[in-house]
Amino acid sequence: MFTVSVALATMLLAPQSAAPFEEKIPGTLASFKMQPIPALPGGKPFYISTTEVTWDVFDIWAFRLDQSVEDQAKGVDAVSRPSKPYGAPDKGFGHKGYAALGMTYLGAQTFCQWLSKKTGKKYRLPTEAEWEYAARAGATTEPELDQVAWYWDNAEDKAWAVGTKKPNAWGLFDTLGNMAEWAVDKDGKPVTCGGHYLSKKGQIGFTARAYQIPKWNENDPQNPKSRWWLSNAPYVGIRLVCDLP
Repeated sequence: MFTVSVALATMLLAPQSAAPFEEKIPGTLASFKMQPIPALPGGKPFYISTTEVTWDVFDIWAFRLDQSVEDQAKGVDAVSRPSKPYGAPDKGFGHKGYAALGMTYLGAQTFCQWLSKKTGKKYRLPTEAEWEYAARAGATTEPELDQVAWYWDNAEDKAWAVGTKKPNAWGLFDTLGNMAEWAVDKDGKPVTCGGHYLSKKGQIGFTARAYQIPKWNENDPQNPKSRWWLSNAPYVGIRLVCDLP
């Protein structure tokens, strides 16, 4: 006899027909990878992005790079696209290959809606339960943080390129640390999960949660504050879910 690990046992429940795929955004060179996740008890299997959404992908929506110069000048679709952020959008951390950051919950949701229309698939933010389930990948204890996460002890007060730490058992990178990731809690409210590069031990983990507070946008000079960007939360990002057909 032999003992099967919790992670492996859960992986064996994955639907045999599901396979990872790479989503290529039509009309661009940008792409990202999606990983199938076994169903939660009483739920359905789903796909989740292997990394946090990068600027390579987010820029296309946020800065209307999929539109012609003429369309941009006319303000086509401007209502559902964000205004320019206050200051450098990447806060000087890095752009290509780095997680998009500082978007509001509205911005994250609207990006998912745009991506769904662009690709013909149903993209959305994870529920809090889906996020934790995928982040754990069958684990019942917290991992060795230095191996899997950018956080207070090793991040040097900055975000890092995605996928530079070890993935979890289901091939997902940076579920803990780097960016805190938008999700939807059990009451339908926006919440961020996992902790981020400024989180200390005890503030980062599978059960780490943070709700938006006024401090996240206190330096935004606009009145009212931007609906799209968080001027003081350069540690909030997105991980995508795609529903299986």
